Amino acid sequence: MTRLLALAALSVLIPAAAYAQPRALAIRGFGDIGATAFTAEQSFSAILGSRAGAVFGGGVEVVLPQRIFVSVRASRFSKTGERVFVTDGERFGLGIPTTVALTPLQITGGYRFPPVIGLTPYAGAGPGWYRYTETSQFAAADEDVSERFSGFHILGGAEFQLKRWLSLGGELQWATVPDAIGNDASSVAREFNETNLGGTTVRARVVVGM
Repeated sequence: MTRLLALAALSVLIPAAAYAQPRALAIRGFGDIGATAFTAEQSFSAILGSRAGAVFGGGVEVVLPQRIFVSVRASRFSKTGERVFVTDGERFGLGIPTTVALTPLQITGGYRFPPVIGLTPYAGAGPGWYRYTETSQFAAADEDVSERFSGFHILGGAEFQLKRWLSLGGELQWATVPDAIGNDASSVAREFNETNLGGTTVRARVVVGM
């Protein structure tokens, strides 16, 4: 009986000790796909027909022995709608195809928690830089938009390790980019009194590395 109790105790203590041991520094690459719902709901819906759209990205992540991580991610949202004119909240389509694109570059610092039931949860936050463009085929040079803004984001997610070097994960991110749009007198966002270019993103990602 004593031997069985000792074996049971070891079966608990050995994994716990393994988790407590410092991990080696790891450098990992990742790619992801997801969807973003923008905070400026009425502005994006007026031009694109929806406030949401697909987003693709990828980057590099460094995980320190203390489970602290730092990652750099670049992503891309692009969708085509039409140029519109809005007055008193009423939308008038002009029939001119317009492509709206957003290219964020984000740095995230955070912490990876010990695995729970095969999943490794994590959370982080950090700054971001966003390039926003609106382009139309027949627009004059001063009618297209190309601007850069800065913002902040927080995120959380979890990973499941398929192999020693391959993991799949899911992630939820919220970002704010204040005072970014709606400053131009002819801007659709100005008519709707919307200025934040941030939004909520749900993504799935593939991670390669330890």
